[in-house]
Amino acid sequence: MGKSQELYKRAKELIPGGTQLLSKRPEMFGVDNWPSYYSKAKGCEVWDLDGKKYKDFSYMGIGANILGYADNDVNKAVKKVIDSSNMCTLNAPEEVELAEELCKIHPWADMVRYAKSGGEAAAIAVRIARASTKKDIVLFCGYHGWHDWYLASNLGDENNLEGHLLPGLSPQGVPKGLNGTSFPFAYNDKKAFDKLIEKYDGKIATVIMEPLRNSYPNKGFLEHIRKVTKEKKIVLIFDEISAGFRLCLGGSHLMLNVNPDIALFGKALSNGYPMAAIIGTRAVMESAQDSFISSTYWTDRLGLVAALETIKKYKKLELEKVLNENGTIIQNGWEAHAVKHNLKISIMGIKPLSYFSFDYENEKEIKTFFIQEMLNLGFMSTTGYYSSYAHTREDIKKYLKAIDEVFGMIKSLIENNCICKSLHSEVCHSGFKRLT
Repeated sequence: MGKSQELYKRAKELIPGGTQLLSKRPEMFGVDNWPSYYSKAKGCEVWDLDGKKYKDFSYMGIGANILGYADNDVNKAVKKVIDSSNMCTLNAPEEVELAEELCKIHPWADMVRYAKSGGEAAAIAVRIARASTKKDIVLFCGYHGWHDWYLASNLGDENNLEGHLLPGLSPQGVPKGLNGTSFPFAYNDKKAFDKLIEKYDGKIATVIMEPLRNSYPNKGFLEHIRKVTKEKKIVLIFDEISAGFRLCLGGSHLMLNVNPDIALFGKALSNGYPMAAIIGTRAVMESAQDSFISSTYWTDRLGLVAALETIKKYKKLELEKVLNENGTIIQNGWEAHAVKHNLKISIMGIKPLSYFSFDYENEKEIKTFFIQEMLNLGFMSTTGYYSSYAHTREDIKKYLKAIDEVFGMIKSLIENNCICKSLHSEVCHSGFKRLT
């Protein structure tokens, strides 16, 4: 037990749920082993409160730091703004500059609004869509945050959100009057989508979905959704908060050749500084003026400047090539070492957002052991890998060498049925659970 683990004990007494973000809960990795808190981070290296250094081959700031931690160029731009004041009674000129840049990258879009987080951006987009159509019902596919409109789906059926990234999400605190306003459909399931369209025809305000996340769309799937939403005058929102700025400059829909009415960005947009953007067609976005959508810190200057500098570096480095190459090497490495040690794993996800799972009944125990032993070898690692420019070829080589070693240990423990006896922590959580 180090300083980080001790501090987390105190955190659970002061902070409901222990952390501000479910994905950062130590319980998701093995509470007694995971470093929990950092003192500093640079590139892909992270130092915990005890001064131990790790290479982050897990989520790199939960997908935010595509350039790496504390990027020199982004930080330089941000520090300049700090000295000129981050906040003012007047507006930051970078609001216009970033809006012009985002619309240039996405020629179908005409207007832009800003927020500070992905969940906010999704809530804003749904509000705009409802204002534009004067209708209420939302059809969705994927994970879109914590706000009432989304969790309302679980008011009617507690299992509605099970297949949308996070099982166990409770609608407690969401007004029961929102029951029947939000309904899910599965990715690549045209029949399920069409059934919802038919059932709620004339009442649907918007379809919000991730155009791409763990797998590519089947031929014609996105095109079908675009065709139907246009015919029915339903606002189509593409949530690019996770996939955006990874496969190409801008949203993944650009390479899929299907344009929405609204697209959402966050995470990779600004390399770790709070920033989110809602872009869309003039016809739809103008409806923001028919509702009240406003917040002081949406005018914060740091996120704007960080996003502009991140986009500038993205172009200069041709970053999508690096992210894809890194993810390809990692996925191939996982597969090769699993075959070498005769381990059953499944690999999924687009290359820059890669995942694997251990295909055993005691998968959680194996995952916990994997995380534990990778930490011992100096890597913050889990069964997901978010690609970053900061991951050098030498870093990747060392990571895959560690994978080889730990996969070998896992195979031996499976054969001797003693994974649980080798754990130094309780088994990691998956999904949402109330902490005690």
